[in-house]
Amino acid sequence: MTAGSRISSSRSEAGWTIVLVVGLAALLGLRLVALTLNGTNLFFDEAQYWTWSQDLDFGYYSKPPLIAWIIRGATEICGQGESCVRAPSPILHTMTALVVFLIGRRLYGIMTGVLAALVFATLPGVSVSSGIISTDVPLLFFWSLALFALVLMFDNKSWWLALLLGVALGGGFNAKYAMVWFVLCLAVYLIATPQKRWLLKDARLWLAAAIGAAMILPNVLWNAGHKFATLSHTADNANWQGSLMHPEKALEFIGAQFGVFGPILFAGLLIITWRAWRNGLPAPDRLMMSFALPVIIVITMQALVSRAHANWAAVSYVSATLLVVATMVRNLDWAWLRGSMALHIAILLALMFATIFASSFVLPGGASPFARTLGWKALVDATKQELDGAREKGQPFAAVLADDRSVTAELLYYMRSETTPVKAWKSGAVPKDHYQLTRPFMRATTGPVLLVSLGAPEVDVTEKFAHAETFKRAKIAAGSGKTRNVSFTRLEGLIEK
Repeated sequence: MTAGSRISSSRSEAGWTIVLVVGLAALLGLRLVALTLNGTNLFFDEAQYWTWSQDLDFGYYSKPPLIAWIIRGATEICGQGESCVRAPSPILHTMTALVVFLIGRRLYGIMTGVLAALVFATLPGVSVSSGIISTDVPLLFFWSLALFALVLMFDNKSWWLALLLGVALGGGFNAKYAMVWFVLCLAVYLIATPQKRWLLKDARLWLAAAIGAAMILPNVLWNAGHKFATLSHTADNANWQGSLMHPEKALEFIGAQFGVFGPILFAGLLIITWRAWRNGLPAPDRLMMSFALPVIIVITMQALVSRAHANWAAVSYVSATLLVVATMVRNLDWAWLRGSMALHIAILLALMFATIFASSFVLPGGASPFARTLGWKALVDATKQELDGAREKGQPFAAVLADDRSVTAELLYYMRSETTPVKAWKSGAVPKDHYQLTRPFMRATTGPVLLVSLGAPEVDVTEKFAHAETFKRAKIAAGSGKTRNVSFTRLEGLIEK
């Protein structure tokens, strides 16, 4: 390489680096501002994760512990408001995009790395996820980090890569058990690529596995002490009961991927897969496809026999983004790439606008897309009014009781400054959620109890008390034209528990 070409290459790298930094910084800044203006309440899963963060542990009923630790760190720095609870999401997604860049630069060059990072940061699924806090967010970061460590491990004999891969695996498993797909994808890749099977004899791989196992061990021990609640919940989500053939669910899941990954990108992934079946793939593409396609196939089969949520294949889109963008760059499909980016940025801006005006925003058909995240604060405010009214009458409630996990979570978050304890009704011998496990209503509670129910109170609850009076029913606005019915019942004299 001549001196002139080296200077030109250096300038090109500097230019692409500036594009990357400016692009990701602009997206992050825009998303953080949008969070402060977001008009939605915490969804009950988000509120539940916040309650976990107030009692740090190595495990929780339905998820591993990392999400709680992340929220705790964010709220210690920022505060307890909704935007602070959600702030880790856009930050972690930006970090994931940076790792995507590192993988892309290593395998395909700096231009493809930068474009893949920006494409990933603007995926529709990432734009939705950046406005909420969920376990998928740290999972994607650690998945990408593990993939980067693996890419380096194939070409570099350094032992520090074992530490990087091990920490990534351990962090991913502590975020969500879906990190297990990484093991499946690595197995598929090694089966499809015999010349890379030497990795199985590399002590660094097994050291990384040991580090990852050590990091998830506290959660395993927590589960062992709680009758493996998280693992049982994860198995229940598969829902392999009743009829085991639902082609409409499989089609629904595949259709949802056009929305999560983007219609142009997902169509591109399908085309690349078809061509690979006939013509094979270059070595970097084979690696990326091995960490994308198996997850999508397995989850599609899960949807066929039962059900699957659209986000269950989220980890596949780290490598899928790199694969599709690299193919488009190689084939000079600039129009398709620009069109996809333009569409995704338009979706991103539309989502931000919609969340800011969530209480009045409606879709063309008149439905409110935010109904599940609206009205919760108003419900809790109505509950606090009843508590204050009872105190003024000299008949304070000894506790607030909820017979639904969503209500329990929202009460705990929006009543965090309230002194009256919130309890969960445990309907059977085995807890069905985290609150039934950790804060069940017990006979030791003396005095009247305020039962807050969505709709009518459960007869299974009221019949356990000598006196049950539903003294108020209310309709809480939950978006344009939507209401959430809530009833308030005074309970006294527990006769069976």
